[in-house]
Amino acid sequence: MKKLILMLSMLAGWQGIQAQVLSADDIIRKADEKSRGLSSQGSLTMTVIRPDWTRTITMKSWSKSKDYSLVLITAPAKDKGQVFLKRKNEMWNYLPSIERMIKIPPSMMLQSWMGSDFTNDDLIKESSLVKDYNHTLTGEEKLQGYDCYKILLMPREDAPVVWGKIFMWISKEEFFWLKGEYYDEEGELVNTEILSDVKQMDDRILPTKLEMIPMNKKGQKTTLTFNRIKFNLKLEESFFSQENMRKLR
Repeated sequence: MKKLILMLSMLAGWQGIQAQVLSADDIIRKADEKSRGLSSQGSLTMTVIRPDWTRTITMKSWSKSKDYSLVLITAPAKDKGQVFLKRKNEMWNYLPSIERMIKIPPSMMLQSWMGSDFTNDDLIKESSLVKDYNHTLTGEEKLQGYDCYKILLMPREDAPVVWGKIFMWISKEEFFWLKGEYYDEEGELVNTEILSDVKQMDDRILPTKLEMIPMNKKGQKTTLTFNRIKFNLKLEESFFSQENMRKLR
């Protein structure tokens, strides 16, 4: 009887360990949920760095799930008041200087956003890291003092994605990502994304600085710094409307 009890205890312990083992899908989902929350509101600073000049843009942002987001440009003066809206797979840009609303077509998703190294697709995240890619755990590495999972993301058939493959490094304990490598369909590395400056942001700890570095453009990169962010606010879908784009200040 004692042997049977011991075997059952060992089996229960093994099953408990197995239940704690995370798949690559689980890891990507946890990292995605941690960076988004159910909704968010924040202020950001973007710095576009070129060999001969530097440009800084400040903005406010609001988001709800993966389907709704608003970005209001607050500086510099010539861009102040511009608003970008995402509603599901549609994107709009309001230009206050001419009081004109422009719909951004799918053909422009790979175009630079505000002259930076981010694209329109990066801004609205039309593609989903969770749903549009197959995930494979390829190894583990240490980055910036954090033990990380290294995960390969390969696009699912007919998924609306722009990358041929992505590698992501996600911290094992905190589930935030610290690095991304983005490859084209020919397997060439196009962009490297570095996340750093880990801080407490509202109810979670996250990297607050993001660098997007194009591989074939020497001396060029864009940094995005999160100055403040609040998660899981009550935001109605009606907030993310063309009417509200004209009212934001």
